Amino acid sequence: MTAPLIELSRIERVFHLGDSQVHALQSIDLCIAAGEYVAVMGPSGSGKSTLLNLIGLLDRPDSGSYRLAGRDVTTLSADEQARVRSERIGFVFQSFHLVPRLTAAENIALPMVLAGIPPAQRGERVRQALRDYGLENRADHRPDQLSGGQRQRVAIARATIMQPALVLADEPTGNLDRTTGEDVMRLLEDLNRGGVTLIVVTHDGALGARARRQLLMADGSLQQDRPRSGGTRSETCALPT
Repeated sequence: MTAPLIELSRIERVFHLGDSQVHALQSIDLCIAAGEYVAVMGPSGSGKSTLLNLIGLLDRPDSGSYRLAGRDVTTLSADEQARVRSERIGFVFQSFHLVPRLTAAENIALPMVLAGIPPAQRGERVRQALRDYGLENRADHRPDQLSGGQRQRVAIARATIMQPALVLADEPTGNLDRTTGEDVMRLLEDLNRGGVTLIVVTHDGALGARARRQLLMADGSLQQDRPRSGGTRSETCALPT
């Protein structure tokens, strides 16, 4: 059986808006094994992005526990969570989130700069990433000089330059045309075939159907957890009772 990478137990997340409360996540129990390819689906406001932010350590639950690779990360300080995030998690967003004043090469290198990796090592890894993602002739271009597909490839290269175990993609094709979006999904799926755990948030049923497992959310709750149509669920993991 594949080892568990993500274990969420009784997760609750509540946002306070004036005098009212919004239960963004309600009693979420979820286990995802290392190497899985999971789509998180549901309508706007269902809790998809909140769940992704929590898994990515960009947010904290109000109650419940989150174990990442066996470690309870809900008890870590903000600095400790940032270190885990840098070392183990890569993010790909719909809006790319590239730094406008930096070139493609500099954007890709940014996580290594923040992690204190020496310049010589950074340079070689960036050159390899530029080759891997077909961006060698765009290394010195800023984001506003790149197409949408090129910007997303830079974003994926940046997300994976630290060789994370987990990649989280929030509507990764939302700002792309169909052909470019297909290219981006192939890049992400190639990472998964190489052993990276891939979690994609989407409202697009066709995109979600590509994953080997779909989590369907509504009103902050996990409504269904199912394998791809016509497939069988791979051995994953069980939450402790």
